[in-house]
Amino acid sequence: MKKILALIILAITILFGIWYATVYFATYSEGVRSGELIKFSNKGLMFKTWEGEISQGISGAQIFSFSVEGKNEEVIKKLEEFQGRYVKLKYKERFATITWLGDSKYFVTDVEEEESPHFRK
Repeated sequence: MKKILALIILAITILFGIWYATVYFATYSEGVRSGELIKFSNKGLMFKTWEGEISQGISGAQIFSFSVEGKNEEVIKKLEEFQGRYVKLKYKERFATITWLGDSKYFVTDVEEEESPHFRK
């Protein structure tokens, strides 16, 4: 009986490891989105994650929500600095969300400030 229980626990652990490795390391898509950075915060009760939103339209009807991994300190500092400005985000999309990494499937890997197409000189 102990042997069967140990095998079941081992199988569950291996399946979780495969799932986690697939979700964390495999990228579903990569891309770039631009918009006005309207929100960026460190939130959560048990797991503090960095979450943000950009508005991709004048009316604010198109909101792109994203997360930033805590280890990307350079990206976090840039996003805090660019609050309220027009930015271009480079991101990767994962297959699923992982609670302790962020609320979104979209993880920003780089950010650049851009000139807004709405207020060009």
